[in-house]
Amino acid sequence: MFDRMANFQALHAAAMRAARGKRSKPGVANFLASLERNLLRLERQLQSGTWRPGPYTVIEVRDPKPRQVSAAPFADRVVHHALCAVVEPLFERGFIHDSYANRLGKGTHRAVARYEHYRDRHRHVLRWDIFRFFPSIDHAILKERLRRRVGCPRTLDLLDAIIDGSNRQEPVHRYFAGDDLFTPYERRRGLPIGNLTSQFFANVYLDGVDHYVKEVLRAPGYVRYVDDGALFHDDPAVLAAWRQALDERFGRLRLLAHPRKTGIHPTMAPATFLGFELHAGGRRRLPDDNVRRFRHRLRGLRDRWRHGTVEKAEVQQKIQAWLAHASHAHTWRLRHAIFRDGWFDPAWPDGRPVAGA
Repeated sequence: MFDRMANFQALHAAAMRAARGKRSKPGVANFLASLERNLLRLERQLQSGTWRPGPYTVIEVRDPKPRQVSAAPFADRVVHHALCAVVEPLFERGFIHDSYANRLGKGTHRAVARYEHYRDRHRHVLRWDIFRFFPSIDHAILKERLRRRVGCPRTLDLLDAIIDGSNRQEPVHRYFAGDDLFTPYERRRGLPIGNLTSQFFANVYLDGVDHYVKEVLRAPGYVRYVDDGALFHDDPAVLAAWRQALDERFGRLRLLAHPRKTGIHPTMAPATFLGFELHAGGRRRLPDDNVRRFRHRLRGLRDRWRHGTVEKAEVQQKIQAWLAHASHAHTWRLRHAIFRDGWFDPAWPDGRPVAGA
């Protein structure tokens, strides 16, 4: 297994995937400028067992909520892509159908559609969210779960190096059954938000919960996207019992359900799930704070455009991601109001601005 990822051809393919859409960034451009030399160096380091993760660049994000996003050096991201290309398929076969995060052919919008599918067939839903999920992931538990499928010693050493190389995350000191006074301070935990490997590790970490819900609780409807989950049933008493069972299951993973974001609700009540307000009858809206944040970013782009400090291609790139998300809700009127008679106005399907826009 290790030799399938730690060779020049595999690393070259991984570099092309990691650079997709980012070639103009300085770190990526510098790596690609000496691509062959950099890949050969990575191959030597991996084969000799001397490769170690580099320092992270940490970005403090406060929108929509405070969190720490970590960017690995581009060379490390190449290793992450090469590793996941070989290891991920081993686990993919065992993941349940209704786990939608960071998997080929899944994603946010399919998860929302699946939520609506179950919502229209059941009367109540138990929605759960993990309190500070990525900072809470326990390294020892994660390594044990990886060893259930991976038997190659050198591949496990590389996985361990990436996990052990995680930078310091926000502290989460919680006590669980069997802990003594010092246990929360002795166990290493936390994965950097932003790593491709962290996204894969999150699915591995919660895969046991997925199978418990489907095979032991036998929930008739279940959707999970990273640390957001929803279980459906007609009887709220059943969901209340399931919530207690899930709390015990989360405790085994040294995780805690978010006390404010976890609860049982009628499915016909409006719900916010994965960035959409979902209403009965299939209607979707964007939450007001999402629209407010986008309008604020758009004003900044307009100011830069008027001062000539940003090109049209960059404006389009920054806006298209929001539009791709917004177009999955009933937002035609909203998008028309924001971009009236200008670029991205849905009334102009060819995307061209009218004169003077």
